[in-house]
Amino acid sequence: MDAARRRRLLGLAGLGVRARNAVVGVEQVRAAAQSGTLKMALMAEDASPHSRDKVVPLLAAKRVTMVDGFTAAELGAVTGRDATAVIGIVDAALAKGMRGALGSAGS
Repeated sequence: MDAARRRRLLGLAGLGVRARNAVVGVEQVRAAAQSGTLKMALMAEDASPHSRDKVVPLLAAKRVTMVDGFTAAELGAVTGRDATAVIGIVDAALAKGMRGALGSAGS
């Protein structure tokens, strides 16, 4: 993922967190996925294997788009924490915009 796309996705995730259109952390993301409200997830590459094992299979089973390629510190910075393993987007319009940002800017 190029730097511009990465900054755009992190910026949109930060807006989502501030607007309460996103949930932060493994347990909240799992709960949103199980309730069917989760539209997309941003996962830290350096998240612990335990955290990944709790989230990744559930996202795959629920067919939720997962974007990898961020560090826990980067995700934490947009959420106001030191580090965050995963951010879940629960707003459909925000998730659509993020998917558009993923597809834009040639690879």
